[in-house]
Formats: sequence, structure tokens, C-alpha cells
Amino acid sequence: METWERVSEKQPVASKILRNSLQKDRISHAYLLQGGRGTGKKSLATLFAKTLFCTNKVGISPCETCHVCKRISSHNHPDVHWIEPDGQSIKIEQVRQLQAEFTYSGLESEQKVYILTAAHTLTVNAANRLLKFLEEPNKQTTALLLTENSGQILPTIRSRCQLIDLQPLNEESFRKRLEKIGIQASETALLSTLTNDLEEAKQFSQDEWFAQARTIVLQLIDMYTTSETDVFLYIHQQWLPHFQEREQQNLGYDLLMIAFKDVLYAHMRMDDSLVLFKTGDEKLMRALRRFTAREVSKVLRAILEAKRKLQQNVHPTLVLEQLTLHI
Repeated sequence: METWERVSEKQPVASKILRNSLQKDRISHAYLLQGGRGTGKKSLATLFAKTLFCTNKVGISPCETCHVCKRISSHNHPDVHWIEPDGQSIKIEQVRQLQAEFTYSGLESEQKVYILTAAHTLTVNAANRLLKFLEEPNKQTTALLLTENSGQILPTIRSRCQLIDLQPLNEESFRKRLEKIGIQASETALLSTLTNDLEEAKQFSQDEWFAQARTIVLQLIDMYTTSETDVFLYIHQQWLPHFQEREQQNLGYDLLMIAFKDVLYAHMRMDDSLVLFKTGDEKLMRALRRFTAREVSKVLRAILEAKRKLQQNVHPTLVLEQLTLHI
């Protein structure tokens, strides 16, 4: 459960901007919350919505216990609309439906809020439709667009939003927080590299799917050093069936990037920076012999390009096959 006090500790600048808007009743018709995974975009948007609707708040702090707060937390409030990608993207039909909903008065107040997660996945048609919506804002309507990369959003949409940057959390302090909730120190380096969200890190540490994902990634790298001819068979039999959803695919590439960074760190004799591999690991030694530091740098750029293509809705199988050929 997020509070403004906690947000101020983790995101002081973003918190100050939003709190000032609420305290002075100068709420923008649209905010664009930009930050990496785990920086708290969804929880901040939820807290903002609660502050607007809660009737029992103290100052700007929602009570968190009333019927209104609980329904917003569970995404069941009739005047707070969440729009998430339908498959790989947010489609024009979803924006049309949102606009239709907003032609009616609020069911419980005149205020309405809509929250678009992964706003960078808007299709071109959906983005243009949303732009028209933003160009004619209703005074009682507030939009919260959440994204990991505002550069992939139409400039005309960005220009109509107040940009709120969420900064990465301090990695060392986050690791200590993970250890306090019982996560082993050997796991905290990887988890703090992947996310800044405590609950997400805890879920990863307990998730069998995530444990298997790590194994698949490390095994794939090892196959490049031991049996390259079987790599394509491996990605079709192991990788693709395991990493099926968009978030899973992105996570797979994140893990692959971390593993290749480890190979680069080992070339540079920065063993203290290793995350997935351990010093002296046989698989790491084989990767060192197979890939030069220059080749690893090229692979890392190729993985970033694969992630970009995935966000542009290029077919996941094609993206992975192209990356595999590049490596």
C-alpha cells in the first residue's frame, strides 16, 4: 500500500510535483509518468486517483480503508478506468470504448480518471484517436499515461501532457530491503538489476517460472559455445514456449542482456559485478573463450535492438530468430 510519505522517500521530485498539483487544486488534464520497470508508476497512479476520489482523506492522504479506496485498489471503481495492452498493444477499439464511456456523467462524482499502462504500445490509429481526446479535455477528466519510454509516444501526445520522470531507486539500499524481507544475498543482485519494486522482486524470488527462465537463458548462452547447430531447435522448443506474453519476452531479453554483461565484466576482470554467473563458472569460462569483448558489445546492442522491435510489434519469433542469427 503506497502513501505520499513513501513516495516522497523514493521519488522526491515526482512526489513534489504531484502533491503541489493536488494541494493547490491545479490538476493537469493529463500526466505522462515515465520510468523503468519497478519505479512505481502504477502504484503512484493509483495513489493519485485515490487522492482525487477519497472522501475521508487527511490533507491529500487517502484513508485507504473506505469503500472508494478499496475499489480503486482492486480496479473496480466505475469512474477510474484502466486501459492495458490487448495482447501486444493498446488498440483503437479500446480508445473508442474509453471515449464512449466518458460521454456519460460520472456514476459517483463529476470526476473521471483514465490510466493507460504501457502507453508506448498504442497503435498509430489508437494514438491519433487518443490525441483528439486530449485536445478537447473535460475539466473533470484526468489522464495518467504510464510508460517506460516516452520517446516512443507521439510528440503531439507528449506535448499535451505534464511529464513526470520517475528515477531508478538506489540499488544498494534496495538490496538491503530485499535481505530484510528474507531474500538471500546471492539473489538480491539479480533482482535489484531487474526491478525496483519490492513486491515484484519478492514474486520473482518465489516464482518457479522465473527460476526456469534463468536456466533457459544460461543454457542458451552455453549452447552457443558447445552446440551452435542446435540453437534454433532450442529456442523453438524451450525459449518460445516459456516466454509467451509480452512482459515475459521483455524479461527474457533483460536476463539475456544481464548474462552477456557478465561475460563482458569477466573479460574486464570485474568479478564483483557479476550477476547471473559466478566467478569460475564453467559456462562463463566457455563463453569467455567463445566471445571476445568486442563481440559481446555487439551482442548487447543487438539485444537492445530486439527489444525495440518487440515494442514495435514485430512478430516475437522473427525478432528472436534475427537476434539468434546475429549472435
